[in-house]
Amino acid sequence: MDEADLSALSPPREKRDVIDLGGPSSAGKLLSESEMSEVTGRIVDALKTVYDPEIPVDIYELGLIYQVDFEPPTDETGGEVKILMTLTAPGCPVAGEMPGWVETAVKRVDGVDRVDVDMTFDPPWSPERMSDEAKLELGWM
Repeated sequence: MDEADLSALSPPREKRDVIDLGGPSSAGKLLSESEMSEVTGRIVDALKTVYDPEIPVDIYELGLIYQVDFEPPTDETGGEVKILMTLTAPGCPVAGEMPGWVETAVKRVDGVDRVDVDMTFDPPWSPERMSDEAKLELGWM
């Protein structure tokens, strides 16, 4: 999958970091462009099932997902997804629960056996990270 295809799934670079589903290394099985496109869509769809309970928008469209790395399965291990995300505020009431919700959602994706979710507040989240879809949903457009 080339950068143009990924950009259709990802928000503009100035709003969020690029979501790289190519993985941190090439140790896993190489996936065809169509397989990578399919797994990309399934991971994004899984992320879009998780909602911030205080805001009626999914975490992907809110811009809470900073980075996703996908390591394809090998003969010895299943696929691995590493997610770097944030919350709308460090004191978010679901700070302890949200990573587990994300892990559970992404583990449901076929071909994904392991999910690691790391939290960061650097850079801090701001409304500029939201997609146009999220802004529209919240009546900000």
